[in-house]
Amino acid sequence: MLVLYDLAAADPDVRFSPYCWRVHMALLHKGLPFETIPWRFSDRGAAEFSGATRVPVLIDGDSVVPDSWRIAEYLEEHYADRLPLFKDEAGKQHARFVAHWIESTVHPLVPKMIALDVLEQLDETDKEYFRASRERRYGVTLEEYVADRDHTREVFSEALAPLRRVLAEQPFVCGAAPAFADYIVFGIFQWARCTSRFQILRQEDGVATWRDRMLGLFGGYAGRFSTPP
Repeated sequence: MLVLYDLAAADPDVRFSPYCWRVHMALLHKGLPFETIPWRFSDRGAAEFSGATRVPVLIDGDSVVPDSWRIAEYLEEHYADRLPLFKDEAGKQHARFVAHWIESTVHPLVPKMIALDVLEQLDETDKEYFRASRERRYGVTLEEYVADRDHTREVFSEALAPLRRVLAEQPFVCGAAPAFADYIVFGIFQWARCTSRFQILRQEDGVATWRDRMLGLFGGYAGRFSTPP
C-alpha cells in the first residue's frame, strides 16, 4: 500500500494542497491503492525524513519521493504497466509547460481570493504560522489581501482564457481523456473548493464544466471532498 503525506486543515478530512491533489488524481489514474496521512504546517519536521519540509511526500516501500512532479515521474517509471500519466515524451513536456503556466500566471491569483478562508479552516496550531508567513510574503494583512476579491475573480477569469479555448474544442486538457496536465490544473480548483465558499468560477464558464467533469472522475472521488459549511 502506498502512503501519501497530505496537507490537512483542522478537520483531517479537509485536504486542500493543490500539489497534493495532483498526486491524489495521479494515483487514482494509475489505479494504485493508497492511504493518506494528514500533515499540517505545524508538522514541518514530520516530512524531514524525505529531505523535504513540505508535502506531498509519497512512500512506496523503501522509496520516499517528495514533490508532485517527481512523484508523477516515479509513478511512470515504477508502474509503467499502468495507464500512463504522460502519453509520450511530448505529453510530458506539454504537462511541464502547463505546470509552469499555472504556477506563474494562475496560481498566484487564487490566494488573493481565498487566503482568509484558508486561515479559518486551519488547526489552531497552524493559524499563527499561516497568518505571519503569508502576511510577510504579501506585505499586507490577509484581510487587506483579499479585500478586492471580486475584482481578482475577473482577472482570474481572464487568465484562464487559454484554458477556456482548449476546453471549447476537447473535453480535457490532454484531449479525449484526462492525464497529468489535467490534474495539475485541477489542483488549484480543488484548493479553493475545499477551503472556501467563494466561487472562483462562474457556473456558466466552460472551465467550470470541465472542473465538474473532473470532480466526477474515479467514482466521484474528488467530489466527495466538499466545500466548508
